[in-house]
Parts: sequence; structure tokens; C-alpha cells
Amino acid sequence: MASLFTALALLAVLSAGFCEEKKFLQRAGTAFNSREYRSLLTVSNGEQFGNWTWPEMCPKDFFAVGFSLRVESNQYGADDTALNGIRLICAKDDSRSFLYSVESHTGYFGEWSSPQYCPSGVLTSFQLRVESHRGLFGDDTAANNIRFRCSSNPLLEGPGMQWGEYGYWSETCNDGGICGIETKMEDYQLGLDDSTLNDVRFHCCDKYQQ
Repeated sequence: MASLFTALALLAVLSAGFCEEKKFLQRAGTAFNSREYRSLLTVSNGEQFGNWTWPEMCPKDFFAVGFSLRVESNQYGADDTALNGIRLICAKDDSRSFLYSVESHTGYFGEWSSPQYCPSGVLTSFQLRVESHRGLFGDDTAANNIRFRCSSNPLLEGPGMQWGEYGYWSETCNDGGICGIETKMEDYQLGLDDSTLNDVRFHCCDKYQQ
């Protein structure tokens, strides 16, 4: 009987733990694009191919607290595209039980990684790893990976590829945080050299907007 009570108690503890970890994640898309923002965070080492696509914004008073990447692994002689997409995870205040995601346009290759989160606080700046143009007969991958800085100071680096170099950090979104994303994408090249994601810029919003 004692062992039965022990097993039931352990089950109750585990169930409580699962409930605490449960999160609801909803795709925001362009539904909140009317949100005002203070500035755009950019870097200078993005590549040249493609065009800027549409922005996607976190809801009002929500800020990016984490991210996920869509990455194509090494194709070993076939066409490599490396980083294909960046997905921001948005939360309100310190509560992370209900989350929104925004990602702008993404490429078609690779798989999405598990989200990484700031231990506390929000994303405030970024650094992009980019492989420069490989020439007429080279295999362009353009953006390969990204790093974010959290307002609580930890640095988060995505599970991207290793080609190219990191450039300079963007400006920091002080007294607020990253609240939106817009990507520069090369269209599908129909069997020729694809580079997909070439550059990205993030929206910086003030906290506690009236």
C-alpha cells in the first residue's frame, strides 16, 4: 500500500510539472502589422540577392523572448542554402504561457530547430553570420546563422551553419525590445543556385505603449 501511495504522489508531482511547462503558441502572421515601432535594427553584412518581403509584428505589449531557425544541413556537393528562416517567439511581460510567433517570408529548405529562450527579459540586438558572394560558379549560401543578445545579457546563438563570418552587432533596442521581423529573400531559382535568406531586419518597440 505504501508503494502505491508513493507512486501516486510521484505521478502527481510529474503531472504538475507538465502543467507548468505547457505553453500555447499561435502564429501571428500579419495580423498585428499596424503596431507602431521606434526603429529598425539592421546589420551591414547582409548579402545582395533577393528582395525585402513583408514585415510581421508581435501583438501590442508582446516582445520577442526566443527564436527558432529553419536550417538546411550540409548537402555535400549539391546546392547548399544554409539559413532559410528565422521565427521569433513573442511573449507578454514575464508570462510565457501564451506565445505568438512571427517569421516574415522563409525559404523552403531544411527543418525548424527547437526554440531557444532568454532566461529572462527580451531580445534586444542581433549579429548575423553571412558567407559573401562566391562568384559566378560558386555556391552561394548568404545568411548562415544568427546570434541574439537578451536584455538580461545572455547571448543566444542559433544552430545554423558555419560558412562565412559574423559581422558587427546591430544597435541595441533599449527600454523595450525586438517586436517584429522582415526578411530579404531570394526567390526559388528552379534548380540553379539558391541562397534563400540574404538579410534580416528587426523592429524595435518601446515597452508599455499607451
